[in-house]
Amino acid sequence: MRTFFNTPTMSAFTRILRYMPQYKANITLAYPVILAQIGQVIVQLADSAMVGHLGSTALAAVSFAGALFTIFLFWGTGLALGLTPLIGEAYACRRPKIAAELFQNALTLYFFIGVLLFGILYGLSFLLPYMGQEPEVAALARPYFLYLAWSIIPYMIFLAFKQFLEGIGNTRTGMIIVLSANLLNIFFNYLLIYGKFGFPEMGTAGAGAATLISRICMLFFMPIYFISNLSARRYFRFFSRAAHSLARFRQLFAIGFPISIQVVLEVLAFALSSIMMGWIGSNQQAAHQVVISIATFAYMIQVGIASATTILISHAFGSANPRKIRRISVASCHMALAVSLITMIALILLRKQLPLMFTNDPIVISIAAQLFIFAGLYQISDGLQTILVGILRGIQDVSVLMRYAFISYIVINLPVGYLCAFVLGMGAPGLWLGFIFGLSIAAWLYYRRTRRFFDSQTLHSK
Repeated sequence: MRTFFNTPTMSAFTRILRYMPQYKANITLAYPVILAQIGQVIVQLADSAMVGHLGSTALAAVSFAGALFTIFLFWGTGLALGLTPLIGEAYACRRPKIAAELFQNALTLYFFIGVLLFGILYGLSFLLPYMGQEPEVAALARPYFLYLAWSIIPYMIFLAFKQFLEGIGNTRTGMIIVLSANLLNIFFNYLLIYGKFGFPEMGTAGAGAATLISRICMLFFMPIYFISNLSARRYFRFFSRAAHSLARFRQLFAIGFPISIQVVLEVLAFALSSIMMGWIGSNQQAAHQVVISIATFAYMIQVGIASATTILISHAFGSANPRKIRRISVASCHMALAVSLITMIALILLRKQLPLMFTNDPIVISIAAQLFIFAGLYQISDGLQTILVGILRGIQDVSVLMRYAFISYIVINLPVGYLCAFVLGMGAPGLWLGFIFGLSIAAWLYYRRTRRFFDSQTLHSK
């Protein structure tokens, strides 16, 4: 019995030709997602670079507030990701009414989720001074954090539109809207952080206000597209008051909730490590923010490939074509490994040059150069676990994601990082060593689960 990655004996060139249709299909869907994700990261880089000119304290404040906010942002984003495979399956089965019902219920559900998350974030804003940060860092972080909290409401509604479009195979529209909003974000960063052209000089708060403005624009642009596009607008004719149902809410939660917890647990490992980095010192936290910003930039490529994988597999899953699911999966893993090798080499070789994009502080640069080595070393395991999760989402086998993520990031990643950093005295590099252990365990567990699915399909076909 063949395992997941096994293929018949053939030359490397023949193997590449065999998977070429899957490579092309994935790239066609992935590149808009990659560009949109990279656009989001560029905004984060712009925030860090522009705020970095205000000093290491301001940069540490943005890192701290952003890390805490990201936990809740990614929970909401993970919940919305559950819409994509459901829409993809309905689309492949040619059931537009079901797709429209899922879409309508998602719009309602995600709005209320956004309001709930805002309430939680607003309450947490009063607790920032009690999270072990330096007083100056906490004081600068709160106004920035509050603007981010307001932005989560329009962003959650936007995600309902975006994930629906991705489910039917349209990734370009989301890319165009996100990139347009990102340009606005950077423009308002310049105006509001530094107080240009008569705008108030808001400092770190200006970066948060710019994010809020850009996310309101994202939500504004999306309905305009749906109204102006006939193929998208046709789904609105299935909207009705009767279409709202607890059954659809439960369906969205059944797929979205495990994904959201898996995403949050992974992000939580990075966010809590950022907070623990602040316990070591503001220079270490600033260096950590620099490395995270660049590493996230590389990670977005894998996210794009994984998103395209989920879309393609959800269509094949809806068509009940396990052989096609296997081909798509193996091709996506090939792509992930290729990207991982390139980014690993780049991060390690350019470790002393990359920090210069953010700071001229020699201490921060020296610490960041060390951390880039660890960021490079976990690229392969991080790339594979991202793609394997995309495969599991596509086949709607998401129930185990929470358990595997908890083992990998909470049981392994954080304790190992704390042990190495504080007990063994390794400092900042010790926290990053925890990432290598956690991501490697995650990749192994997701691989075992994915292989189990394909082994069961092989048995059923015999």
